[in-house]
Amino acid sequence: MREHRTIVKDFLAKTSGCGIYNRYPDISDRNAWDSIPEEYKNNLIRAGEEAQNEPWTQLLISDFFEFSKSGNRVRFEDKYFPRRRKLNKLVMAECVENKGRFIEDILDGLYLILEETSWCLPPHNSYERDARQENLPDPTRPIIDLFQAESGAEVAFTEYLLRPVFDKINPFISKYVNDSLNKRIFIPYLNQHFWWMGNGKESMCNWTPWITQNVLICALSREEDFFAEEIRREFIEKAAASCDYFLDEYGEDGGCNEGAAYYSHAGLCLFGCLELIDGAVLSRNSAIGINCADAVKTNIFHDVYKEKIIRNIASFIVKMYVGEGYYVNFADCSALPGRRSSREFLFGKNCDDDVLAGFAAEDFRSETKNQQMLSDEINLFYHCMQAFAYEEMMQFPVSKEPPRDTFFESMGLMVARDRHYTLAAKAGNNADSHNHNDVGSFTIYKDGKPFVIDLGVGTYTQKTFSDKRYELWTMQSQFHNLPTFFADEINSDLGKNSAADYYNSEIVMQKDGEKYAAQNVNCILCNNTETGVSSLQMDIAATYDSEHICSYLRTVSLEKGKYITVKDRYVGDFPYVMSIMTYEKPEVKKTKDDAELQKETAEIKKDSTASAEKNNDEIVVIKVGTIGEIELKNVKDIMIQEYPINDERLKNAWKHSVYRMLVVPDKEFEATFI
Repeated sequence: MREHRTIVKDFLAKTSGCGIYNRYPDISDRNAWDSIPEEYKNNLIRAGEEAQNEPWTQLLISDFFEFSKSGNRVRFEDKYFPRRRKLNKLVMAECVENKGRFIEDILDGLYLILEETSWCLPPHNSYERDARQENLPDPTRPIIDLFQAESGAEVAFTEYLLRPVFDKINPFISKYVNDSLNKRIFIPYLNQHFWWMGNGKESMCNWTPWITQNVLICALSREEDFFAEEIRREFIEKAAASCDYFLDEYGEDGGCNEGAAYYSHAGLCLFGCLELIDGAVLSRNSAIGINCADAVKTNIFHDVYKEKIIRNIASFIVKMYVGEGYYVNFADCSALPGRRSSREFLFGKNCDDDVLAGFAAEDFRSETKNQQMLSDEINLFYHCMQAFAYEEMMQFPVSKEPPRDTFFESMGLMVARDRHYTLAAKAGNNADSHNHNDVGSFTIYKDGKPFVIDLGVGTYTQKTFSDKRYELWTMQSQFHNLPTFFADEINSDLGKNSAADYYNSEIVMQKDGEKYAAQNVNCILCNNTETGVSSLQMDIAATYDSEHICSYLRTVSLEKGKYITVKDRYVGDFPYVMSIMTYEKPEVKKTKDDAELQKETAEIKKDSTASAEKNNDEIVVIKVGTIGEIELKNVKDIMIQEYPINDERLKNAWKHSVYRMLVVPDKEFEATFI
């Protein structure tokens, strides 16, 4: 375990006191709200009007109970989240219009959420980490999970923004909100220890900054006399300690082992924590108003953004970007994790990182109007960030600095680029947060399009986070770009039943856990985009935990301006097949010295599971859709399998079937991707 960091705590120790966070104005500050560009205000009002016509969902206790019976979390979430999205649209519309016509609908939504038995999601309803979930919530002992805190932040910020209006209607509204926050958030947070708070003994993940940020939104948006100053200080000191435990999980390189999708809940929520603390320990009436992107930088705490690890965490997302919305992905991360917004933009601004700020602004400008208004986002705080940063994001210049090749030593990930290719290769171990067994796997994009892929993860169910996780096909090494070994002969039914494969002792796949790690890792980077080589070499034999697999040395290289090569050297006595996952359909095109293979190609095209025997000395050429070609050496057999994408979450990235080539090498696997 790394040495414990005290970065946030140390910067906080240089300050004193704690006020409220008021960088975003309530509805009474008409100069601020009226200064939002007219176009954006009109879009917000239209969204509010459309939301008025949507019915409020009916959320029943049987919906909560369903998860314990079937493991299905979607039934509950499909009623839970729309309430929150609708409320945000109504609140933002009222704040920019200020005519009162959305208020009654806002109160309906606010009270519906306040009257829910629990804000905790069913799959999180346990008092210990990874313990069995209670089938129903206990309202006398609230659990602060991701969405207990997220919902708390939403009702708290709704009350903060509309407090002047609510006070005129009836003071009981704010009283009800505060009473709910006190019972569900403040008392548990100050008096209990939840695992995500950190204690130096167990690993943290995105839960730590995500929940901490939202607790701070709840506490720091209360009226100044709601808490004594020393109690507010207790909140930020406890939050600072959690942020430091979270930072313990990161190397100085800032690599997020949860991937680009979880950067939004990990690195960006760390930024949210820092922003809230920074705002609370500034002079009391230092509201930034419409220029909230230009944070007051006179407070000593703001210097936390100069720390190397904070700056690297911020810039991680830029280093992972491929193009056309695609990102390098691994673990539970999708290849299309979504567009950037004001949070990345403001993180970049605070870190004086114009590359990140410009990247976020450009990505924001490429979004649809609906996306620019964060229509799917349930955190109202982010909606305010977006509205008040909108004008600057629309005008902010894009940096011309080209992305550099990167090696994240902390997690063994290399990302290399030239004018046509983006190559990612992963060493590390199989104990990442949201882990897939993927040590040694690689992905390739050509001209911004997926060539060799990582599937990502399907819709979350009870099984996803249970001891049966690795029964799921997307989690297994056989569905990454890796070898699968066999204790006897090669099983032609491999992949037809992933759960059965997991328990089949004759099939040897990678195992999960920290000890299943790449060894003898060596990375060479070349930042010339025209010539040179960037490569990652590692021995992945230990990840298979078999004495029959003595060594498996893989070298993945980008030969700049030419092609990508994967060369494997295997010492062992188990036969194996190599999986190559592609988005476009692979077809055997030809061998470079055997015209007869062209006849066999016609047969292979007819059957997606067909196999073809090849002469061992030939180079087999595989055409992958219109993307490119793969040249394979030393091939005995090739099987091509089609996997329809039926899961809704996977459909976000993969609109049609994906394909797997199972290559049986005669000697050692060697491939060139062109």
